[in-house]
Amino acid sequence: MDATSKGSSVLGLLSLVFLGLGALFYFDVGGHTVKPPLIPLVDTNFISTATARTSTADLMRSGGDLSGLDCYACHEKNKALRLKLDTEGNVIVPKEHDDIVMAHGRHHRNNNCFNCHDETNLELLQTRDGRHLKIVESPALCGSCHGPTYRDWEAGVHGRTSGYWNRDLGSIERKVCTSCHNPHAPAFPSRQPAPGPHPLHPLAAAATGRHN
Repeated sequence: MDATSKGSSVLGLLSLVFLGLGALFYFDVGGHTVKPPLIPLVDTNFISTATARTSTADLMRSGGDLSGLDCYACHEKNKALRLKLDTEGNVIVPKEHDDIVMAHGRHHRNNNCFNCHDETNLELLQTRDGRHLKIVESPALCGSCHGPTYRDWEAGVHGRTSGYWNRDLGSIERKVCTSCHNPHAPAFPSRQPAPGPHPLHPLAAAATGRHN
């Protein structure tokens, strides 16, 4: 047998061996292959792109139902509204507004409706320096007290920005503060954390006792 024929025989034999091994693996002849567990689906709440809440400004822009926000459906226009206070000077929230929880700040000094709302025109907001703002201009009201956070929001560091990084493709929209924070109780309540990433080698992770 010459060298050429011998080489061809070796290659043919190796091909048969690899084909045989491939068939063994494919048909799981040994029966020792352990199938990895299915990756559990993530709760859709963790992948939602919606903001934490719908602000009044967002509702107005989208043409939503504003009937519950018409102050003068109940209050008398052009008449200053008087607040009722308890013995410690805290606002007594009337039963018509019992869905409002006053918790703006840890010292309770900001739990006063007219620190933000204009008592002579309930459709406007007012800053500490006397400026009057429309509801859709609420970030400027927040910024009159929370200056550093407001500047971060303007720069896109704080809060939620939607739209395009490349301005040539389209505009951006910076969600207002109240799209995430409740203006009457801005602190975020505790929330369940999202699950950790699925391990690349789940069997090895289970063997070492490491889990998500």
